[in-house]
Amino acid sequence: MEPFLTPLPRLVGHRGDSHRAPENTLEAFLRAVELGVDVIETDVHLTKDGHLVIWHDPTLERNTDGKGRVEDHTLSELKRLDAGFTFTQDGGNTFPYRAQGVQLITLEEALEACPSQRFNVDLKSKEPAIAKAFTDVVTQNKAEERVLCASFHLGNLKEVRRTHPHILTSVTTAEVLPLLAANALHLLPKELKGDRTLVFQVPVQQWGIKVITPRFIEEFHKRGAIIMVWTINEEQEMERLFDMGVDTLMSDNVALLKEVVERRFNR
Repeated sequence: MEPFLTPLPRLVGHRGDSHRAPENTLEAFLRAVELGVDVIETDVHLTKDGHLVIWHDPTLERNTDGKGRVEDHTLSELKRLDAGFTFTQDGGNTFPYRAQGVQLITLEEALEACPSQRFNVDLKSKEPAIAKAFTDVVTQNKAEERVLCASFHLGNLKEVRRTHPHILTSVTTAEVLPLLAANALHLLPKELKGDRTLVFQVPVQQWGIKVITPRFIEEFHKRGAIIMVWTINEEQEMERLFDMGVDTLMSDNVALLKEVVERRFNR
């Protein structure tokens, strides 16, 4: 089994503990670590001056007091923004993290602050340079075995696989769709190509296509794949998916998911 997948992750904090703290901030990550999540899912962009900054959206407006594209700013400019500016748990009546010094952080800062934590890192940028920036940070922090690389841009994954085959990657949409079609047509080969574990990170359905079905789970489990599903925030749905045999769930409400995981897996 892959080091990143040992022990098998069941509980993934989507952007940290984003239910109780501003998503993709150190505050959310430390809360997730405190809860005992298996993996923190996060996202990175390449700043104007070449740093890997943790953030989901391509722009700043939804979660900060800043404006514009993340990648049009230097790291020092991003550090001056309030990353807790819009976080609220009561529909906008209060903003408990506003003006509390919550900053955007780099991937390196996250790895250093959470030295024993596994991270699932989604490379958001289309810039080819992001792959090298990512592998440089991972290797410099000796984090190869506790980081999984994801991306919606296949080119990013291919570059990481080519230059650093010891870093585990997930499969992306362009790779999943042909497998879904082959599965539906009963044309899957008995063994899947590649010398690494196939890691699916998929929604329950997408573009009107139901991805997670009993057959999908059965057939890809036979071939040694791991199935992670995002983003599940309702207890009934968590239970349903685990009943079907899904390996891992990603959730914004990690405290709730922890209760389900502990009850089902005696953890």
